[in-house]
Amino acid sequence: MNWFQINNKDQVITPSMLLFPDRIKQNLDRIIEISGNPDRLWPHVKTHKIPEIIQLQLDRGITRFKCATIAEAEMVAEKSPTHILLSYPLVRSGIDRFLKLTEKYTDIQWALIIDSDIALEELAKKTGSRVGVFLDIDIGMHRTGIGSPDKAQELYSFINEAKNLIFAGLHAYDGHNHIADLGDRGREFEKSQNILKSFIDIIESNGGSIPEIIAGGSPTFALHANTSVSLSPGTTILWDAGYGSDYPDLKFVPAAILIARIVSKPDGNICLDLGHKAIASEMKHAPVAFPQLTDFEIITHSEEHMVISTSESDNWNIGDCLYAIPWHICPTMALHETALIVENSEIIDEWAMVARKRKITI
Repeated sequence: MNWFQINNKDQVITPSMLLFPDRIKQNLDRIIEISGNPDRLWPHVKTHKIPEIIQLQLDRGITRFKCATIAEAEMVAEKSPTHILLSYPLVRSGIDRFLKLTEKYTDIQWALIIDSDIALEELAKKTGSRVGVFLDIDIGMHRTGIGSPDKAQELYSFINEAKNLIFAGLHAYDGHNHIADLGDRGREFEKSQNILKSFIDIIESNGGSIPEIIAGGSPTFALHANTSVSLSPGTTILWDAGYGSDYPDLKFVPAAILIARIVSKPDGNICLDLGHKAIASEMKHAPVAFPQLTDFEIITHSEEHMVISTSESDNWNIGDCLYAIPWHICPTMALHETALIVENSEIIDEWAMVARKRKITI
């Protein structure tokens, strides 16, 4: 029996997300092994959005977390970590909500990323207590971040002069480096490191100091682990078919899989209840991998249906279940309200993706 297959599948509502705690724990242990110390870690919660997975990390000595949304930050705060970083540019109501979090959960050390005068000045005007600020540095992705070392120095000076802000360090995300070949990935990594060094140099040459640098995503996690920075992997916790295909060198295992059911067999093809509403399909690549099939091609994919062609169609009947590993797990998790928890091929629990909401209470 394959690791992902469950008993009593006929009683399961499909499509459903299945999570395997033993495999999640295996990935968490691998994260700590690569980092060398849980104190270096700020794992990103955007992948799973689940309080129980936060607890699994706390149990292993991981106490600092990185979030993309206010809802994620509130979810993590309820588990009483030591630090939370909101790693998304906040303005207007986003800053207001963030400050309400800091006022409600006063035992947590809060920080956020900033890459503009507008956001920094707004934060300084609104906060009544000292808030940590990481300067977000653009090291090649060109999505967010400060592109000029001189601009970084200007914002650094503003933070140090503000009585209610604390310069916490630099944040440098290299999400553009998703090169499969390890050698080429390493060379692109060095380019980003050189860009980051130019920002470090200008701050230090002006008499400043940088308390901490949080850098990298999952593909470059092991490369950053060989430096002195803090680390913030995310997808590594659950893994997926995309990263599993491109980065076998990282040696993580898929810990999440979808169970879907064959609802029709039009013209000898297979129609599954695995539509866009159950599986993220923003990638050009096929959104899933079917470990039970040696070949398949997606014929059509719509809101509630996925029709595939496979040479093994005759082996499958209407009502049978197929298991599907998402190509991109992060947005797929956000499409499901809950996940079924599997141990020893049995469903033992159900966990809610609490932070898939835009708002919990704040």
